[in-house]
Amino acid sequence: MLATLKERLEARHTALLVIDMQNDFCAEGGYVEKVIGRNAAACRAIAGDVAALVADARAARVPVVWVVADYSIDKVTPGMRIKALERGSAAVCCAPGSWGAAFHGAAPAAGETVITKHCYSGFMGTPLDAHWRALGTRTLVFAGVQTNVCVESTLRDGASLGFYIVVARDCVASHMQPAHEGTLQTVSFLFGDVLGRRDIAAHWAS
Repeated sequence: MLATLKERLEARHTALLVIDMQNDFCAEGGYVEKVIGRNAAACRAIAGDVAALVADARAARVPVVWVVADYSIDKVTPGMRIKALERGSAAVCCAPGSWGAAFHGAAPAAGETVITKHCYSGFMGTPLDAHWRALGTRTLVFAGVQTNVCVESTLRDGASLGFYIVVARDCVASHMQPAHEGTLQTVSFLFGDVLGRRDIAAHWAS
């Protein structure tokens, strides 16, 4: 058991998971704004902090894995398909090869792993768990969007699989601010630690 935050954030067994930093979730005119009708400004606003945290991870030799969405209608779960059809739009969120699927504000370096998901959890139907086990990872640090949907779905599964969970408070965002704050409170209460990116980087550096 890693009883202290210092132990949990040791660089040698920590990894950074960046979720859905894509145009459709973050950019002006992306799927969130154009189809769902929500303001994604909060998601755009964290791009610089996410990029800084990624740079800190690379400097500390903490592995970075990028999880991206492909919500093609024939690939998503039945419940997600129904919600997409209810919106009355033929647009596909993060269609492969599209502008909407491209990275926003931060992007993988050569050799970094990119994993594609077709539902809200990055663990469901992907090799993510096996990837971390092979690396000896014990703690997952989370960045990306949406805090209350894909970030939360993935971290809940990660916690259930036995990983220690840390959320970088200033590197996650949602177009639903109350839900964003609720997730941070829930994580702090039940699932793990919530810290600013500079505090996380300081642990890695030490």
